[in-house]
Amino acid sequence: MNAHFFLLSSPVPVERLSWIEECLKFFFIQLYPETLMHRKAAESPLFSFFLTGDALYSLEDPETLQVWNIILSFTSVRIICDRQELNLRGIGIGPLRMKYPGQVIDTNSSGADGNPSFWKDLAKTARQSKPPLPGTAGWLQTRSPYMHRSAWHGISFLTAALEERLSAELYAYLDGVHIGHLGQHPTDAENISEGLIALHEQATGVGLDFLAIACGRCATARGYSTWDDGQGAVISTCTIKPFKIRDLSQMIDRFMHPHTILASDAGALRLMKPSAAISFDRAENTSKVPPVTILITKHPYSTEIVFGAVSLAVACAHAGILTRVIFLEDGIYSVTGNHRALPGSAVYNIQDVINTVAGKENLHFFAFSPSFQKRGITKEKSLNAVLDIGYPGLGKIFFYPPRNVLAEHQRVLVF
Repeated sequence: MNAHFFLLSSPVPVERLSWIEECLKFFFIQLYPETLMHRKAAESPLFSFFLTGDALYSLEDPETLQVWNIILSFTSVRIICDRQELNLRGIGIGPLRMKYPGQVIDTNSSGADGNPSFWKDLAKTARQSKPPLPGTAGWLQTRSPYMHRSAWHGISFLTAALEERLSAELYAYLDGVHIGHLGQHPTDAENISEGLIALHEQATGVGLDFLAIACGRCATARGYSTWDDGQGAVISTCTIKPFKIRDLSQMIDRFMHPHTILASDAGALRLMKPSAAISFDRAENTSKVPPVTILITKHPYSTEIVFGAVSLAVACAHAGILTRVIFLEDGIYSVTGNHRALPGSAVYNIQDVINTVAGKENLHFFAFSPSFQKRGITKEKSLNAVLDIGYPGLGKIFFYPPRNVLAEHQRVLVF
Protein backbone atom coordinates (compact mmCIF):
# COMPACT_ATOMS: atom_id res chain seq x y z
CA MET A 1 0.00 0.00 0.00
CA ASN A 2 1.20 3.48 -0.84
CA ALA A 3 2.07 5.71 2.13
CA HIS A 4 -1.17 7.71 2.04
CA PHE A 5 -3.91 7.78 -0.57
CA PHE A 6 -7.46 9.04 -1.08
CA LEU A 7 -10.16 8.10 -3.57
CA LEU A 8 -12.43 11.01 -4.51
CA SER A 9 -15.45 10.49 -6.78
CA SER A 10 -18.10 12.93 -5.51
CA PRO A 11 -18.04 16.68 -6.20
CA VAL A 12 -15.13 18.25 -4.32
CA PRO A 13 -16.07 21.60 -2.74
CA VAL A 14 -13.47 24.27 -2.08
CA GLU A 15 -13.98 23.78 1.64
CA ARG A 16 -12.91 20.14 1.44
CA LEU A 17 -9.84 20.90 -0.60
CA SER A 18 -8.97 23.67 1.84
CA TRP A 19 -8.82 21.40 4.89
CA ILE A 20 -6.94 18.81 2.84
CA GLU A 21 -4.45 21.55 1.94
CA GLU A 22 -4.01 22.57 5.58
CA CYS A 23 -3.54 18.97 6.70
CA LEU A 24 -0.86 18.46 4.08
CA LYS A 25 0.89 21.62 5.29
CA PHE A 26 0.73 20.22 8.83
CA PHE A 27 2.27 16.95 7.63
CA PHE A 28 5.05 18.41 5.51
CA ILE A 29 5.96 21.46 7.60
CA GLN A 30 5.26 20.36 11.17
CA LEU A 31 6.04 16.64 11.07
CA TYR A 32 8.32 15.88 8.14
CA PRO A 33 9.96 19.06 6.84
CA GLU A 34 12.75 16.99 5.33
CA THR A 35 10.30 15.81 2.66
CA LEU A 36 10.05 19.37 1.34
CA MET A 37 13.45 18.93 -0.24
CA HIS A 38 13.43 18.22 -3.96
CA ARG A 39 12.14 14.71 -4.54
CA LYS A 40 13.83 12.54 -7.15
CA ALA A 41 11.56 11.43 -9.98
CA ALA A 42 12.09 7.75 -9.16
CA GLU A 43 10.93 8.13 -5.56
CA SER A 44 7.42 7.06 -4.64
CA PRO A 45 5.02 9.90 -3.75
CA LEU A 46 3.94 10.24 -0.15
CA PHE A 47 0.36 11.20 -1.04
CA SER A 48 -1.75 10.01 -3.95
CA PHE A 49 -5.20 11.34 -4.82
CA PHE A 50 -7.21 9.10 -7.15
CA LEU A 51 -9.90 11.13 -8.92
CA THR A 52 -12.87 9.75 -10.83
CA GLY A 53 -16.49 10.72 -11.44
CA ASP A 54 -17.60 14.21 -10.51
CA ALA A 55 -14.40 14.83 -8.52
CA LEU A 56 -12.61 15.35 -11.85
CA TYR A 57 -14.47 18.64 -12.39
CA SER A 58 -12.43 20.10 -9.53
CA LEU A 59 -9.40 20.05 -11.84
CA GLU A 60 -10.92 22.64 -14.18
CA ASP A 61 -13.13 24.71 -11.87
CA PRO A 62 -11.21 27.96 -11.19
CA GLU A 63 -11.87 27.99 -7.42
CA THR A 64 -10.88 24.40 -6.73
CA LEU A 65 -8.06 24.46 -9.27
CA GLN A 66 -6.47 27.29 -7.31
CA VAL A 67 -6.31 25.04 -4.23
CA TRP A 68 -5.06 22.06 -6.23
CA ASN A 69 -2.17 24.25 -7.40
CA ILE A 70 -1.20 24.85 -3.78
CA ILE A 71 -1.48 21.15 -2.97
CA LEU A 72 0.62 20.20 -5.98
CA SER A 73 3.35 22.61 -4.86
CA PHE A 74 4.33 19.74 -2.56
CA THR A 75 6.33 17.56 -4.91
CA SER A 76 5.49 14.42 -2.94
CA VAL A 77 1.82 14.71 -3.92
CA ARG A 78 0.38 13.23 -7.10
CA ILE A 79 -3.05 13.04 -8.72
CA ILE A 80 -4.11 9.98 -10.73
CA CYS A 81 -7.09 10.63 -12.99
CA ASP A 82 -9.55 8.17 -14.49
CA ARG A 83 -8.82 8.46 -18.20
CA GLN A 84 -12.13 6.98 -19.29
CA GLU A 85 -14.08 9.37 -17.06
CA LEU A 86 -12.08 12.36 -18.35
CA ASN A 87 -13.03 11.35 -21.89
CA LEU A 88 -16.68 10.82 -20.97
CA ARG A 89 -16.94 14.29 -19.42
CA GLY A 90 -14.81 16.07 -22.00
CA ILE A 91 -12.47 17.37 -19.32
CA GLY A 92 -9.04 18.45 -20.48
CA ILE A 93 -6.20 18.74 -17.98
CA GLY A 94 -3.31 19.20 -20.42
CA PRO A 95 -2.12 22.54 -18.95
CA LEU A 96 -2.20 21.16 -15.40
CA ARG A 97 -0.31 18.05 -16.46
CA MET A 98 2.32 20.14 -18.23
CA LYS A 99 2.71 22.39 -15.19
CA TYR A 100 3.22 19.40 -12.87
CA PRO A 101 4.84 16.66 -14.95
CA GLY A 102 5.00 13.41 -13.06
CA GLN A 103 2.50 14.64 -10.48
CA VAL A 104 -0.68 14.84 -12.57
CA ILE A 105 -1.26 11.55 -14.34
CA ASP A 106 -4.02 11.02 -16.90
CA THR A 107 -2.96 7.63 -18.27
CA ASN A 108 -3.87 4.35 -16.63
CA SER A 109 -2.55 0.80 -16.68
CA SER A 110 -4.14 -1.68 -19.07
CA GLY A 111 -6.85 -3.83 -17.59
CA ALA A 112 -7.68 -7.43 -18.43
CA ASP A 113 -9.75 -6.23 -21.42
CA GLY A 114 -6.87 -4.16 -22.78
CA ASN A 115 -8.53 -0.82 -21.99
CA PRO A 116 -7.11 1.78 -19.59
CA SER A 117 -8.01 0.79 -16.02
CA PHE A 118 -7.98 3.47 -13.35
CA TRP A 119 -9.25 0.82 -10.94
CA LYS A 120 -6.28 -1.42 -11.56
CA ASP A 121 -3.99 1.45 -10.57
CA LEU A 122 -6.05 1.92 -7.41
CA ALA A 123 -6.06 -1.81 -6.60
CA LYS A 124 -2.27 -1.94 -6.92
CA THR A 125 -1.95 0.97 -4.50
CA ALA A 126 -4.46 -0.56 -2.08
CA ARG A 127 -2.57 -3.85 -1.95
CA GLN A 128 -0.79 -4.20 1.38
CA SER A 129 1.37 -7.21 0.51
CA LYS A 130 3.69 -7.65 -2.42
CA PRO A 131 2.33 -9.89 -5.20
CA PRO A 132 1.86 -12.79 -5.50
CA LEU A 133 1.23 -12.97 -1.74
CA PRO A 134 -2.49 -13.25 -0.94
CA GLY A 135 -4.47 -10.27 0.27
CA THR A 136 -7.94 -8.77 0.44
CA ALA A 137 -9.65 -5.57 -0.67
CA GLY A 138 -12.99 -4.29 0.63
CA TRP A 139 -15.58 -1.79 -0.56
CA LEU A 140 -18.28 -0.11 1.55
CA GLN A 141 -21.34 0.73 -0.54
CA THR A 142 -23.83 3.19 0.98
CA ARG A 143 -25.68 4.45 -2.10
CA SER A 144 -28.29 2.82 -4.30
CA PRO A 145 -27.37 1.62 -7.80
CA TYR A 146 -28.34 3.39 -11.02
CA MET A 147 -29.14 6.68 -9.27
CA HIS A 148 -25.50 6.72 -8.18
CA ARG A 149 -22.40 5.65 -10.10
CA SER A 150 -20.61 4.47 -6.94
CA ALA A 151 -22.11 0.97 -7.13
CA TRP A 152 -20.37 0.40 -10.46
CA HIS A 153 -17.20 1.96 -9.07
CA GLY A 154 -17.24 -0.62 -6.28
CA ILE A 155 -17.61 -3.50 -8.72
CA SER A 156 -14.87 -2.07 -10.93
CA PHE A 157 -12.51 -1.75 -7.97
CA LEU A 158 -13.18 -5.26 -6.70
CA THR A 159 -12.84 -6.70 -10.21
CA ALA A 160 -9.43 -5.06 -10.50
CA ALA A 161 -8.56 -6.39 -7.04
CA LEU A 162 -9.29 -9.96 -8.20
CA GLU A 163 -7.03 -9.37 -11.20
CA GLU A 164 -4.34 -8.39 -8.71
CA ARG A 165 -4.88 -11.69 -6.85
CA LEU A 166 -6.76 -10.07 -3.98
CA SER A 167 -9.88 -11.60 -2.49
CA ALA A 168 -12.84 -9.21 -2.78
CA GLU A 169 -15.34 -8.14 -0.12
CA LEU A 170 -18.39 -5.90 -0.55
CA TYR A 171 -20.21 -4.38 2.44
CA ALA A 172 -23.68 -2.99 1.64
CA TYR A 173 -24.97 -0.39 4.08
CA LEU A 174 -27.85 2.12 4.07
CA ASP A 175 -29.21 2.35 0.50
CA GLY A 176 -26.29 0.23 -0.64
CA VAL A 177 -28.34 -2.87 0.22
CA HIS A 178 -30.27 -2.38 -3.04
CA ILE A 179 -27.31 -3.51 -5.12
CA GLY A 180 -28.08 -7.16 -4.34
CA HIS A 181 -31.78 -7.07 -5.19
CA LEU A 182 -33.06 -9.90 -7.35
CA GLY A 183 -34.46 -9.18 -10.80
CA GLN A 184 -32.55 -6.07 -11.84
CA HIS A 185 -33.03 -5.36 -15.57
CA PRO A 186 -31.73 -1.88 -16.46
CA THR A 187 -31.94 -0.94 -20.13
CA ASP A 188 -29.53 1.98 -20.08
CA ALA A 189 -26.87 1.10 -17.49
CA GLU A 190 -24.61 -1.74 -16.39
CA ASN A 191 -26.52 -4.45 -14.53
CA ILE A 192 -25.18 -4.24 -10.97
CA SER A 193 -26.54 -7.61 -9.82
CA GLU A 194 -24.97 -9.33 -12.83
CA GLY A 195 -21.73 -7.55 -11.97
CA LEU A 196 -21.83 -9.04 -8.47
CA ILE A 197 -22.55 -12.51 -9.83
CA ALA A 198 -19.65 -12.14 -12.26
CA LEU A 199 -17.39 -11.11 -9.37
CA HIS A 200 -18.38 -14.24 -7.46
CA GLU A 201 -17.76 -16.47 -10.48
CA GLN A 202 -14.45 -14.80 -11.27
CA ALA A 203 -13.21 -15.22 -7.69
CA THR A 204 -14.27 -18.86 -7.58
CA GLY A 205 -12.59 -19.52 -10.92
CA VAL A 206 -9.19 -18.33 -9.69
CA GLY A 207 -9.39 -19.76 -6.19
CA LEU A 208 -10.03 -16.48 -4.38
CA ASP A 209 -12.74 -15.53 -1.90
CA PHE A 210 -15.67 -13.23 -2.58
CA LEU A 211 -17.97 -11.94 0.14
CA ALA A 212 -21.00 -9.70 -0.33
CA ILE A 213 -22.72 -8.89 2.95
CA ALA A 214 -25.57 -6.46 3.65
CA CYS A 215 -26.59 -4.83 6.93
CA GLY A 216 -29.68 -6.60 8.26
CA ARG A 217 -31.18 -3.48 9.88
CA CYS A 218 -30.85 -1.47 6.68
CA ALA A 219 -32.27 -4.34 4.61
CA THR A 220 -35.23 -4.87 6.94
CA ALA A 221 -36.09 -1.16 6.87
CA ARG A 222 -36.27 -1.38 3.07
CA GLY A 223 -38.50 -4.45 2.99
CA TYR A 224 -36.00 -7.22 2.36
CA SER A 225 -37.36 -10.43 3.85
CA THR A 226 -35.23 -13.14 5.43
CA TRP A 227 -35.93 -16.41 7.18
CA ASP A 228 -33.94 -18.88 9.26
CA ASP A 229 -33.60 -22.33 7.73
CA GLY A 230 -33.53 -23.89 11.20
CA GLN A 231 -29.82 -24.64 11.00
CA GLY A 232 -28.59 -21.15 11.75
CA ALA A 233 -28.46 -19.94 8.14
CA VAL A 234 -30.25 -16.72 7.23
CA ILE A 235 -31.87 -16.98 3.81
CA SER A 236 -33.25 -14.17 1.66
CA THR A 237 -35.65 -14.79 -1.19
CA CYS A 238 -35.29 -11.35 -2.74
CA THR A 239 -31.53 -11.14 -3.30
CA ILE A 240 -29.08 -12.76 -5.69
CA LYS A 241 -27.32 -15.85 -4.33
CA PRO A 242 -23.87 -14.35 -3.59
CA PHE A 243 -25.51 -11.58 -1.54
CA LYS A 244 -25.99 -12.28 2.19
CA ILE A 245 -28.07 -10.26 4.66
CA ARG A 246 -26.49 -10.37 8.09
CA ASP A 247 -26.38 -8.48 11.37
CA LEU A 248 -24.22 -5.35 11.24
CA SER A 249 -21.83 -6.93 13.74
CA GLN A 250 -20.90 -9.58 11.17
CA MET A 251 -19.98 -6.85 8.71
CA ILE A 252 -17.89 -5.12 11.34
CA ASP A 253 -16.11 -8.43 11.99
CA ARG A 254 -14.54 -7.96 8.55
CA PHE A 255 -13.32 -4.50 9.65
CA MET A 256 -11.28 -6.31 12.31
CA HIS A 257 -8.97 -7.57 9.57
CA PRO A 258 -6.09 -5.41 8.29
CA HIS A 259 -7.03 -5.11 4.60
CA THR A 260 -7.79 -1.83 2.83
CA ILE A 261 -11.46 -0.80 2.78
CA LEU A 262 -12.54 1.93 0.40
CA ALA A 263 -15.81 3.68 -0.46
CA SER A 264 -16.88 6.27 -3.02
CA ASP A 265 -14.91 8.87 -1.02
CA ALA A 266 -12.37 7.32 1.31
CA GLY A 267 -8.73 7.08 2.20
CA ALA A 268 -6.05 4.93 3.73
CA LEU A 269 -3.41 6.72 5.77
CA ARG A 270 -0.25 4.95 6.83
CA LEU A 271 0.32 5.10 10.58
CA MET A 272 3.87 6.17 11.31
CA LYS A 273 5.85 4.34 13.95
CA PRO A 274 5.24 5.57 17.50
CA SER A 275 7.40 8.49 18.52
CA ALA A 276 7.28 11.43 20.88
CA ALA A 277 4.41 12.82 18.81
CA ILE A 278 1.42 10.82 19.99
CA SER A 279 -2.23 11.53 19.28
CA PHE A 280 -4.52 12.79 22.03
CA ASP A 281 -6.82 9.76 21.76
CA ARG A 282 -6.26 6.05 22.17
CA ALA A 283 -7.80 2.59 21.95
CA GLU A 284 -8.88 1.12 25.26
CA ASN A 285 -6.80 -2.00 24.69
CA THR A 286 -3.75 -2.75 22.59
CA SER A 287 -4.91 -3.63 19.09
CA LYS A 288 -3.57 -4.30 15.60
CA VAL A 289 -6.91 -3.42 13.99
CA PRO A 290 -6.83 -0.34 11.72
CA PRO A 291 -8.61 2.62 13.36
CA VAL A 292 -11.67 4.02 11.58
CA THR A 293 -12.07 7.76 11.10
CA ILE A 294 -15.53 8.78 9.90
CA LEU A 295 -15.95 12.25 8.41
CA ILE A 296 -19.57 13.44 8.54
CA THR A 297 -19.99 16.16 5.92
CA LYS A 298 -23.77 16.21 5.29
CA HIS A 299 -26.74 17.86 6.99
CA PRO A 300 -28.71 15.69 9.42
CA TYR A 301 -32.34 14.54 8.99
CA SER A 302 -32.91 14.97 5.24
CA THR A 303 -31.23 11.61 4.65
CA GLU A 304 -30.18 8.66 6.78
CA ILE A 305 -26.51 9.40 6.17
CA VAL A 306 -25.64 11.04 9.50
CA PHE A 307 -27.53 8.54 11.64
CA GLY A 308 -26.04 5.69 9.59
CA ALA A 309 -22.53 7.07 10.00
CA VAL A 310 -22.90 7.34 13.78
CA SER A 311 -24.44 3.85 13.96
CA LEU A 312 -21.52 2.42 12.01
CA ALA A 313 -19.10 4.22 14.34
CA VAL A 314 -20.80 2.78 17.41
CA ALA A 315 -20.67 -0.72 15.95
CA CYS A 316 -16.95 -0.37 15.16
CA ALA A 317 -16.18 0.94 18.65
CA HIS A 318 -18.22 -1.84 20.26
CA ALA A 319 -16.09 -4.37 18.39
CA GLY A 320 -12.94 -2.85 19.92
CA ILE A 321 -11.92 -0.65 16.97
CA LEU A 322 -10.63 2.83 17.79
CA THR A 323 -13.22 5.01 16.04
CA ARG A 324 -13.18 8.77 15.54
CA VAL A 325 -16.21 10.70 14.27
CA ILE A 326 -15.47 14.19 12.96
CA PHE A 327 -18.26 16.63 12.09
CA LEU A 328 -17.08 19.05 9.43
CA GLU A 329 -18.34 20.94 6.38
CA ASP A 330 -22.18 20.78 6.49
CA GLY A 331 -21.90 17.97 9.01
CA ILE A 332 -21.46 20.53 11.78
CA TYR A 333 -25.19 21.29 11.63
CA SER A 334 -25.61 18.05 13.58
CA VAL A 335 -23.93 19.65 16.59
CA THR A 336 -25.18 23.22 16.41
CA GLY A 337 -28.40 24.56 17.87
CA ASN A 338 -30.65 22.75 20.34
CA HIS A 339 -32.39 19.95 18.42
CA ARG A 340 -35.84 18.95 19.64
CA ALA A 341 -38.19 16.31 18.25
CA LEU A 342 -41.80 15.83 19.24
CA PRO A 343 -42.25 13.30 22.08
CA GLY A 344 -43.01 9.91 20.59
CA SER A 345 -41.93 11.01 17.11
CA ALA A 346 -40.26 8.43 14.88
CA VAL A 347 -37.78 11.10 13.81
CA TYR A 348 -34.50 10.57 15.63
CA ASN A 349 -32.68 13.43 17.33
CA ILE A 350 -29.04 13.17 16.33
CA GLN A 351 -27.91 15.12 19.40
CA ASP A 352 -29.75 12.71 21.68
CA VAL A 353 -28.04 9.85 19.83
CA ILE A 354 -24.62 11.44 20.35
CA ASN A 355 -25.26 12.04 24.05
CA THR A 356 -26.48 8.45 24.46
CA VAL A 357 -23.42 6.81 22.92
CA ALA A 358 -20.82 9.33 24.11
CA GLY A 359 -18.42 7.84 26.59
CA LYS A 360 -18.42 4.39 25.03
CA GLU A 361 -15.02 2.76 24.86
CA ASN A 362 -13.00 3.42 21.69
CA LEU A 363 -15.44 6.09 20.45
CA HIS A 364 -14.44 9.77 20.15
CA PHE A 365 -16.42 12.69 18.72
CA PHE A 366 -14.90 15.86 17.28
CA ALA A 367 -16.21 19.04 15.63
CA PHE A 368 -14.08 21.03 13.19
CA SER A 369 -13.91 24.66 14.30
CA PRO A 370 -13.12 26.20 10.86
CA SER A 371 -16.43 24.80 9.54
CA PHE A 372 -18.28 26.66 12.30
CA GLN A 373 -16.35 29.85 11.61
CA LYS A 374 -17.09 29.68 7.90
CA ARG A 375 -20.83 29.57 8.63
CA GLY A 376 -20.85 32.00 11.56
CA ILE A 377 -22.36 29.47 13.98
CA THR A 378 -21.20 27.74 17.15
CA LYS A 379 -21.41 24.29 18.68
CA GLU A 380 -24.29 23.45 21.01
CA LYS A 381 -22.93 23.95 24.53
CA SER A 382 -24.58 20.84 25.97
CA LEU A 383 -22.57 18.52 23.68
CA ASN A 384 -19.60 18.26 26.02
CA ALA A 385 -18.57 14.90 24.56
CA VAL A 386 -17.87 16.50 21.18
CA LEU A 387 -14.41 18.07 21.29
CA ASP A 388 -13.55 21.12 19.22
CA ILE A 389 -10.52 20.75 16.96
CA GLY A 390 -8.82 22.99 14.44
CA TYR A 391 -6.38 22.26 11.64
CA PRO A 392 -3.63 20.97 14.00
CA GLY A 393 -6.09 18.65 15.72
CA LEU A 394 -7.29 17.26 12.39
CA GLY A 395 -3.69 16.76 11.33
CA LYS A 396 -2.92 14.90 14.55
CA ILE A 397 -5.87 12.55 14.05
CA PHE A 398 -4.74 11.81 10.52
CA PHE A 399 -1.02 11.47 11.08
CA TYR A 400 -0.13 10.83 14.72
CA PRO A 401 -0.15 7.19 15.82
CA PRO A 402 -2.86 6.77 18.49
CA ARG A 403 -1.89 5.08 21.72
CA ASN A 404 -2.41 1.32 22.00
CA VAL A 405 -2.81 0.95 18.21
CA LEU A 406 -0.22 -1.14 16.38
CA ALA A 407 -1.92 -1.20 12.97
CA GLU A 408 -0.16 -0.30 9.73
CA HIS A 409 -2.80 2.18 8.55
CA GLN A 410 -6.09 3.83 9.42
CA ARG A 411 -9.26 3.91 7.34
CA VAL A 412 -10.94 7.20 6.50
CA LEU A 413 -14.59 7.07 5.34
CA VAL A 414 -16.43 10.17 4.14
CA PHE A 415 -20.21 10.31 4.76
